[in-house]
Amino acid sequence: MRLIFILLSLLLLLGCVPPSQNQLRMEMDLAEMKRRLAQLEVQKVEISQSEIAGGDAQQRQSAELLAGLDNLRVEFQSVNGRMDDLEQDNRALADELRLIKDDIGLQYTSLTNRVAEFEQQVANQKVRVPEQQREPELTAEQLYETALEAIRNQKHFADGRKMLESFINKYPGHDLYVNALYWVGEAYYGEKEYESAILQFQDVISKYSSHPKAAAAMLKQALSFNALGDGENARTTMQKLIEEYPDSTQAIAAKKYLEK
Repeated sequence: MRLIFILLSLLLLLGCVPPSQNQLRMEMDLAEMKRRLAQLEVQKVEISQSEIAGGDAQQRQSAELLAGLDNLRVEFQSVNGRMDDLEQDNRALADELRLIKDDIGLQYTSLTNRVAEFEQQVANQKVRVPEQQREPELTAEQLYETALEAIRNQKHFADGRKMLESFINKYPGHDLYVNALYWVGEAYYGEKEYESAILQFQDVISKYSSHPKAAAAMLKQALSFNALGDGENARTTMQKLIEEYPDSTQAIAAKKYLEK
C-alpha cells in the first residue's frame, strides 16, 4: 500500500509540471509500473488462495512475486531520479530566464537614461537670441527710405524693389503707398525689365491719375516703350502726357522728346 501511495504522490507531482517529452515518457513508465503492480497483486491473491496446495508452488510464486517487486522498486527509483533531474532542469531554466529578464531591464533603463541625456543636450544647444540683440523692425518710413536709397543711389534695383513690395503689402493705406508703386516701376526700368515697368506705371496712371506721380509714371512709361523700340507708342504716350498734364515738368520733357 505504501508503494501505491508513493506512486499516486508521484502522479500528483507530475501534474504540477508542464508536460514535455520527458514527462510523457515518465507517465508511460509509471502506467506500465502500475499495470505490473496490479499483476503482482493478482498473483499475491492467487498465492494466498493456493497455500493449501503445497509448499513448492507457494515458494516459487512467492519468489517470483518478490523478484517482481524488487524490479519494480528499482524502476521506481530510476523514475524518481529522472523526476529529480527534470525538476533541477526546470529550476535552472527559471533562474536563467530571471537573469535574462533582469539584464533586459537594466539595458532598458540605461537606454532610457541615454535618450533623456541626449534630449537635454539638444535642448541646451538651442541658442536663443536675446531680445536686445535682435535688429529692431523698420518703421514704414524707414523701410521706404531704405528702398529708395537702394534704387536711386546704390543701383540695387532688385533689392530695392523687393523692399518696396514689402512696404506695399504691409502698408496699403500709407501716404507713401502710391510713391512706392511708382518706384517699383522705376526699379523694373533700372533692371531693364521694360515690359514689367510699363505695366507697373500703367497701374499708377489708371488708378491714381490725380496723384503727382501719375505724370512721372506716364513719362517713364513712354521711355520704356522707346527702350523696347516701340517709337510709335512712345510718341503717343508723350503726346497724351502733354495733353493731360500740361503744367507738369514732365510735359516739358515730353515736348523736347517730340521735337527730336
